[in-house]
Amino acid sequence: MDMSNSDAAQLTPHRPKVAVIGGTGMNQWPGLEILDSMKVDTPFGAPSAPLVVGRVAGVDAIFLARHGEGHKIPPHAINYRANLWALKEAGVEYVIAIGAVGAIAGWFAPGGLALPDDLIDYTSGREHTYFDGRPGSGLKHIEFNVPYAPIVREALLKAAKAAQIELRDGAVMAVTQGPRLESPGEIRRLKQDGCDMVGMTSMPEAGLAAELGLRYACLAVSVNWAPGIGSGDIHGQIEHWLALSMAKVRAILERALPELDVPG
Repeated sequence: MDMSNSDAAQLTPHRPKVAVIGGTGMNQWPGLEILDSMKVDTPFGAPSAPLVVGRVAGVDAIFLARHGEGHKIPPHAINYRANLWALKEAGVEYVIAIGAVGAIAGWFAPGGLALPDDLIDYTSGREHTYFDGRPGSGLKHIEFNVPYAPIVREALLKAAKAAQIELRDGAVMAVTQGPRLESPGEIRRLKQDGCDMVGMTSMPEAGLAAELGLRYACLAVSVNWAPGIGSGDIHGQIEHWLALSMAKVRAILERALPELDVPG
């Protein structure tokens, strides 16, 4: 598993330090200039989609569609290992993951943004580590007391303040298996466990990033009240609040990317 053999490194002159992993709602970005698109392979297979190099606010960054082109890959079937490995090989140091989540905490109404600083993993059966016993993989028990990198979180908080956008600092993310949404009973359990929001992609993404030494944080977008907390058409809520929230997400990213893309 030699990091020096990199399709991504060979295919582009651009070596952005920052990557944005996006999912639902990140397919339109006015002002984003596309510079390159790379189809790469890794020891773990192909990532979800080509790595797209784009320039925004004068900064080159890599954008990766977590659910693939056309948003077709369900959360439990994403090749997270290939995604993170491809970003590392491409020279990325910082990863901002955009996550559309369901709100559990009363303060996190749909349309709100938050930066989780902790998580609980409820997933199962996902390929969650590079230290899997294959030849050359070795064994390392990484520390995970800080699942989301403070340096990336600080850049996002500073960017939100500059954009005059409210961004909650600190929350616990529940990561469930999907692709189905949770039952009301499951949400009651998550709330009792201390979770403020529920999503389906932060794990193993955050853990794999830590294994590779990538600085990773999640910008969480509340797009619906979790089942049993709110009422009405959940999918309708998701569509509505996602459309309204993406402009705020882009405004934060446009200010955060220059904060992270610095020499040194």
